[in-house]
Amino acid sequence: MSLLQDLETRSGNQCELCTVTNNLSVYEVKPVSTGGVDGSVLACDTCVNQIENPETTDVNHWRCLNDAMWSEYRAVKVLAWRMLHRLKKEGWPQDLLDMMYLEDEELRFAEATGEHLDESEKVVHRDVNGTILQAGDSVVLIKDLKVKGSSMVAKQGTAVRRISLDRENAKYIEGKVGATQIVIITDYVKKMSDKE
Repeated sequence: MSLLQDLETRSGNQCELCTVTNNLSVYEVKPVSTGGVDGSVLACDTCVNQIENPETTDVNHWRCLNDAMWSEYRAVKVLAWRMLHRLKKEGWPQDLLDMMYLEDEELRFAEATGEHLDESEKVVHRDVNGTILQAGDSVVLIKDLKVKGSSMVAKQGTAVRRISLDRENAKYIEGKVGATQIVIITDYVKKMSDKE
């Protein structure tokens, strides 16, 4: 069975967040590490659009999280937790958050994007041009970099896909160059466009 079929079976062919039954697709929960059934949800276009574009958020649409937050599936709970945090100034989402429980591993996954932090607390990662980097983005090295602790040199022009961000330091990101996971300073990378 395909991932889509697995998620349709798991969800009963409905959005795992708001339960509508049309315009459904696979949505991989950021930062995408495993993807697959454990890292994805079946979601409608409305939910996906509002998750990806916070400025389009219709607060009342997300009252559905009152049910979704109790899902037995990690990816669904993580998305519910993140959206409740995004909306917590409305009042009722904070009440739901106070009732919600996530295991330690689920909480780490939920916090991985930093969405739950107030703007003043967020560590913002920017590439050499000042473009904001997010977990899961792809970057390209703008100069040769010697990898500490090895004889390896990461060459200028090397693409590093699906980066992860250091939550403590805005200058550090991590990614794989070949088979090696390395820490890279953001001053030496440029974000790749989706078309590259």
